[in-house]
Amino acid sequence: METGNQTRDSDFLLLGFSQDSENQPILFGLFLSMYLVTMLGNLLIILAVSSDSHLHTPMYFLLCNLSFVDICFTSTTIPKMLLNIQTQSKVISYIGCLIQVYFFVVFIGTDNFLLTVMAYDRYVAICHPLNYMVDMNLHFCSFLVLVSWFITLCVSLVHILLMRRLTFCAGTEIPHFFCELAQILKEACSDTFINNVFMYVIAALLGVIPVSGILYSYAQIISSLMRMSSVGGKYKAFSTCGSHLTVVFLFYGTSLGVYLSSAVTHSSQRSLAASVMYTVVTPMLNPFVYSLRNEDVKGALGRLLKPAAPCL
Repeated sequence: METGNQTRDSDFLLLGFSQDSENQPILFGLFLSMYLVTMLGNLLIILAVSSDSHLHTPMYFLLCNLSFVDICFTSTTIPKMLLNIQTQSKVISYIGCLIQVYFFVVFIGTDNFLLTVMAYDRYVAICHPLNYMVDMNLHFCSFLVLVSWFITLCVSLVHILLMRRLTFCAGTEIPHFFCELAQILKEACSDTFINNVFMYVIAALLGVIPVSGILYSYAQIISSLMRMSSVGGKYKAFSTCGSHLTVVFLFYGTSLGVYLSSAVTHSSQRSLAASVMYTVVTPMLNPFVYSLRNEDVKGALGRLLKPAAPCL
C-alpha cells in the first residue's frame, strides 16, 4: 500500500452503537445516567470510609482504592463517547486513541490486581485473625497497591510503544465506542504479530495469576471455615467475603462474556453490548454491592448523608 494512504497521526472513527440519529438522545441519556450514578456511588464510598474512623482498616482502605480506580476506569471511555454523541461526531485523534488505550489498560489491570489483594486480605482476616492488623498493616497494603499500579503502568506503556510502530490507513474505522486494544490491532495496515503475541501473553498472565490468587485465598478460607464448630461463627466470618465475591463474579463474569462474544460471534453489536457490562455496568454496581451487603458501610453512609443537627 502506498505510504500516502497510511498514517500515524490522522483521526480514527469510533462507530459506536447506532447509526440512527433518532436513537442518539436515548443513548446519551442512558450512558450519562449510568456515568453519573457510577461517579456518585463510588465517591460516596470514598467519602464514607474516609470520614468514619471505624472504617480505617485494611479492607476499607482497599475498597477506597477500588472505588477510585472504578471512577477513573469509567471516565476513560464514557465522557468521550458522550461528547461524540452530543456533537454527532465519531472522530478521535490518533494521540487521543493511544491515551485512551493506555489508561484503559492501566485501570482494568489495576482493578484486576486490587480484587486479588482484597481476596488475600479476607484470607488473612479469616485464617490468621490474631495477626491480621500486623500482617495487613497500612504500609504493607500501600505497598501492594503501589506494586499493582507499577505493573499495570509498565505493561500499558509497552503496549503503547509497540503500537507506535504500526501504521494505520487514513480514516480507520473502529467498530467500538472506545479505542479497544484488540480492535485497533485488527485495523492496522502493518504487521501486528509482535503486538498480538504480547497482548495475549500479558492477558494470560494478568488473568491466570490474579485468578489463581483469588481461588487459592478462598480455598484456604473455606478450609478454615470447615474446621469451625460454630455455625454462627462460620456465617459471620464468610459474610465479610460476600461483597467481594459478588464484585469478583461481576468483573470476571462480564470480562469472560466479552471474550466469548468476540470469539463465538462476529457481530460487533453483541461485542459492544458485552463490553458495556464490564466497562460501565460493573463499576456502577460495585458501590451498591458494598453498601447494601455491608452494615458498616451502610452505617457510615447514613452518618455521612444525615443532615447535621442545628446548633441552639
